[in-house]
Amino acid sequence: MGVVLEGPRALKFIHVAGTNGKGSTCAMIANICHAQGWRTGLYTSPHLLSLKERFQINGECIPESVLCEELNRIREQVVDWEQHPTFFEIVTVLALRWFQQESVEVVVLETGMGGRLDATNIVTPLVSVLTPIGLDHQQHLGESLALIAEEKAGIFKPGIPVISALQEEEALAVFRDKARRLGCSLEVVEQPWTESAVALKGEAQRWNAALAIAALRAAGLAITPAAIEKGLSSVRWPGRFEKVDNNLVLDGAHNPHAARELCETWQTTFPGERAELIFGALQDKDVRGLLNVLAPIIGTLTLVPITNPRALTVEQLHEIALEHFPAVPRSTAASLEEALERPAQLRRLVCGSLYLVGEAIGLLQGHTPERSAQ
Repeated sequence: MGVVLEGPRALKFIHVAGTNGKGSTCAMIANICHAQGWRTGLYTSPHLLSLKERFQINGECIPESVLCEELNRIREQVVDWEQHPTFFEIVTVLALRWFQQESVEVVVLETGMGGRLDATNIVTPLVSVLTPIGLDHQQHLGESLALIAEEKAGIFKPGIPVISALQEEEALAVFRDKARRLGCSLEVVEQPWTESAVALKGEAQRWNAALAIAALRAAGLAITPAAIEKGLSSVRWPGRFEKVDNNLVLDGAHNPHAARELCETWQTTFPGERAELIFGALQDKDVRGLLNVLAPIIGTLTLVPITNPRALTVEQLHEIALEHFPAVPRSTAASLEEALERPAQLRRLVCGSLYLVGEAIGLLQGHTPERSAQ
């Protein structure tokens, strides 16, 4: 649809796939590039409040007028197609067109769910990047780490370097084999970043920072130490252990791997302290696994619905909690708003879904999040 992916006007891409930490890693890469003085595009998903968040240049979201104009233009082009493109395919094309029209120098591109069949996989990047692989979206990607890793490794391109976070051996074996077959160099980041401050909280973010820096170097981009320091110390990525105030933390952890990192960050930040966990989840998530990992920091559990057609009801959440965690003091609320309005006995942690975090941010800012199932 009018996007140049090869030739002198071609965009330069850094392509990022994985299960956890994709958004944070992408944000770090983009912010470092911006600090270096380059016009940098960032494409991520899902959004928390507004679709505009998915398309950014140097930290600024796409103007709403441009977004509407581009969506209408694409809609007119595809209206008569026998096989209609998906929502994610449409917004991916929109992102690529906008970045090219705005003369972006580097684009940081996050995959949606997998990699092999992902709409973003039409690009040939400077480097392919893999964040940690865990069990998530098994109904689409496969029931084992090896099968999920195979889908993620679908972003590998012949001869293009690959940078990976530390992985379980089952996943890493898949990446090694795929890299060998395609003639890709494969580097695994084995130490967290410790040379300068990282604005995002938690040890996991220092690992993400190391991955981001290794990716930039493998891409052959001339990044200065000053740009790295500035980019990492000023990066923002809402909803990832975000301390709204002294009594409320928001985190988008929605699978056991991410919950483990959240639990460790909470214990480091608030030693010996338990949380009032305000929790909601989608139907395809491992709720039992999530709560089991978070159990060491749960003081009380407040179950809430998410305004999403794929969400578990409060009754379903309560049934799971009652069966597997009968000793945990628990209550339900008709909405997140009701839960937050109640008097707080403990420091609160809202987690279980990025959609729930988006609702929380909307309530705190007085905005209603735009609804999307993708």
